[in-house]
Amino acid sequence: MTELLEKAFAEAARLSEQEQNALADWILKELASEERWDDMLEGSADALAGLAREALAEHREGATQALDPDTL
Repeated sequence: MTELLEKAFAEAARLSEQEQNALADWILKELASEERWDDMLEGSADALAGLAREALAEHREGATQALDPDTL
């Protein structure tokens, strides 16, 4: 465990039981969410690569236009 994480847990230990449980619940949900994102992105690598190839081909063909953030 890193020093920073140990410090965070030491601070969290000073919270009430209810606040500790709420923090623990939030941390666990965040970790699960990150894992779901990793799984989704890992499973979509081929599709994303295909979209990138298609976008590059359209750009090479002159079928794209520069994005002007002021007109969004």
